[in-house]
Amino acid sequence: MTTTLVHIGNSKGIRIPKAVLEQCHFTGDIDMQVEGNTLILKPIKHRARAGWDEAFKKMHANGEDVLLMPEYIDMDGKDWQW
Repeated sequence: MTTTLVHIGNSKGIRIPKAVLEQCHFTGDIDMQVEGNTLILKPIKHRARAGWDEAFKKMHANGEDVLLMPEYIDMDGKDWQW
C-alpha cells in the first residue's frame, strides 16, 4: 500500500485508511518507534487498574483512605434485621 505525506501545520503526516485502523486495533493512543529507517506503530493497550497505586498513595497522604464498611461483618446473621 502506498500513501503520501500531507502537511499538517509545521509537521507532516499520513492518512491511515479505516480498514487498516480497524485491522491494527488503533482506537486511541499509539506507540511509535523508529528502528533504522522503519517507523513502527503499535496500539497501546491500557492496563486495568493503571494508576491506582499512585491514586491510593495520594488518598493516604490526604487522609482519605478510610473504611466505608466495618472491618467485621456478622456472617452468621444473628444481629441482622430482616
